[in-house]
Amino acid sequence: MNRRVKIHPSILCADHGNLANEIKSITAGGADYVHVDVMDGVFVRNFGCGTEIVKTIKAHSHLPVDVHLMIQEPSRYIWFFRDLGADIITIHPETDKNAARTLAEIKAVNAIPGIALNPGTSVDAVRELLPLCKHVLAMTVIPGFGGQPFLDFTLDKIKALGELSKQYDFTLCVDGGISKKNIKKLAHRGVTSFVVGSALFGQDADYGETIREMKGLARN
Repeated sequence: MNRRVKIHPSILCADHGNLANEIKSITAGGADYVHVDVMDGVFVRNFGCGTEIVKTIKAHSHLPVDVHLMIQEPSRYIWFFRDLGADIITIHPETDKNAARTLAEIKAVNAIPGIALNPGTSVDAVRELLPLCKHVLAMTVIPGFGGQPFLDFTLDKIKALGELSKQYDFTLCVDGGISKKNIKKLAHRGVTSFVVGSALFGQDADYGETIREMKGLARN
């Protein structure tokens, strides 16, 4: 499995009044994916990025797009987001009664199939789905809003997923409160991909400098 550290800036936390330049800056700064949170106001108590955000990313960056569907009935929208240009499509099994079928559909449209685990969702609850995934997203905050503190009780679950990633050959990604302070201990538990929001956007440091520093901390 490719152990190269990858950074997925969360476009939810970007300055949407200056979105094109934000996208260009993270692209030039060495980001690996652009992470897009799609929220319907039902599964999570917020509305998130939609069609125009993905179109803007595709217009201003060559980076692959990582779409996280925090919505009810995600199976209805797999083709929709693939046609927009999504490269990773991640669903929540909590919202899909036929998650295995939806993951198979994501693979069939030549996107990377992923599942996301809320902080309160156990590994055992999704174990049967792991052979169908190439991307597992462990939420380390309650999903829906950026800028929340990291939930330390998720660390044991992340370690367990890190071990399972070797068995099932999926990429382990974390999302929520990721910063320079905790990225190293997460990497030690098998995480190779990191969704970064408020620790990157809105900071005084150059985006490229922050991305390089976070990758260095995770590798070492």
